[in-house]
Amino acid sequence: MSYSKYRVTTAKEKELKQKMQKLGIKESDLVERFVRARGRGGQKVNKTSSCVYLKHLPTGIEVKCQKERSQALNRFFARRILAQKMENKILGKLSEERKRIEKIRRQKRKRSKRAKEKMLKEKHIRSEKKAARRTKPEIET
Repeated sequence: MSYSKYRVTTAKEKELKQKMQKLGIKESDLVERFVRARGRGGQKVNKTSSCVYLKHLPTGIEVKCQKERSQALNRFFARRILAQKMENKILGKLSEERKRIEKIRRQKRKRSKRAKEKMLKEKHIRSEKKAARRTKPEIET
């Protein structure tokens, strides 16, 4: 399938095909379905099935893509996402999504007792400085 009609350069198309070949992803191993997209987009999204669902049968990896309003572009992006997921699985790397989730989890983690005491001490010092500025003695002339 050629995606060049939909703003995808032939170089990117060839790159995707090579990556899929390198990872051992065959078109025959993919189950592709088109479903109605959700969210913003209004009437166009509600009437057409532009969201692409891909499942790689040997690994069971599933991908859903509805980045664009065009079904053909979504097919290209879904395959690219699938290849990225396969690569992450094969190389054993944490995916970008997992890294992002871990970062948020660390940020939300409860502070240790020592860290909390230190933070409160600094706040107390700061408030004392501000209070001292407010209550300057008036100089009489």
